[in-house]
Amino acid sequence: MTRLALTIGCWNYDRVQAIADGRVRPDGIDVNFLAMPVEETFFRMLRHREFDVAEMSLSSYCVTCQRDPRPFVAIPVFPSRCFRHRSIFVNTQAGIRSPADLVGRRVGCPEYQMTAPVWIRGILADGHGVPVESVRYVTGGEESPGRDEKVALDLPPAIRVERIGPERTLAAMLADGEIDALYTARTPSTFRSRPDRVARLFPDFERAERDDFRRTGVFPIMHTIVIRREVYEAHRWIAQSLVKAFVEAQRITYDDLAQSAALKTMLPWLTAHVERTIGDMGADWWPYGFGRNRATLDVFLRYHPEQGLSRRRLVPEELFAPETLESYVI
Repeated sequence: MTRLALTIGCWNYDRVQAIADGRVRPDGIDVNFLAMPVEETFFRMLRHREFDVAEMSLSSYCVTCQRDPRPFVAIPVFPSRCFRHRSIFVNTQAGIRSPADLVGRRVGCPEYQMTAPVWIRGILADGHGVPVESVRYVTGGEESPGRDEKVALDLPPAIRVERIGPERTLAAMLADGEIDALYTARTPSTFRSRPDRVARLFPDFERAERDDFRRTGVFPIMHTIVIRREVYEAHRWIAQSLVKAFVEAQRITYDDLAQSAALKTMLPWLTAHVERTIGDMGADWWPYGFGRNRATLDVFLRYHPEQGLSRRRLVPEELFAPETLESYVI
């Protein structure tokens, strides 16, 4: 029987490696796996729809859900999650000692609609008294000039966003004091090259993030997996086949992390880290599937319209192929 050939664009995470190397084969599908940095995958999928299936920024995907027809449909698989207190950087000369000091400041982010800054702005608004509209946002390339928003935005007047100059980068501007802070996914190069001028707002970010998780139960979702709409409509069965394959690939990674006879990653205290994570977050600390992630998704979908990125508040069920919202029971 002929199997359906699909190209998947995704970064080479440990939790997808078994699909990339063929140890896990989605039912009925032959996979051509292209491992790329997330910025490349997002750009190529959002601008040119080059892949049948791709990793995608959760925020960018939500922006596309405002279009008619919607170009993609997602499955509840989340290859990237990250707590984001660690991702707020400040100029050490700007006098920012606490989150409240960000009010009225000039803050960079590579793209306003990026998922990481959406979470950061929401966390700061909810927990630290920094309203979204109280900051002036500056967008552009973090390390290389010329970065644009990958999707067109129509923001309300209260949210002020400006572009940096064509030769400037946000990493350099932060160190030089041209912006006061930076919300980003990648650690800026100047954090290491100019440590006297660039620091984290939360130096003990692990403690802040653990405290936030204990308070909210939210482990922020960064990326999901999307299918081009026309591919999905022609082969509705692939949504469940892909979910099953990603779940199995993740199970292999969980097993690898549990190995103690010989460590499979280059982390000397991996065993202690895994055991502490299980104690704090449970054995399946990186859950896939719809049910266990609905509450976290609902928080993000509240942030999206609050920050001018959605015309209305989406509900989590709207994001995913309906076949993936439930499973059979024996």
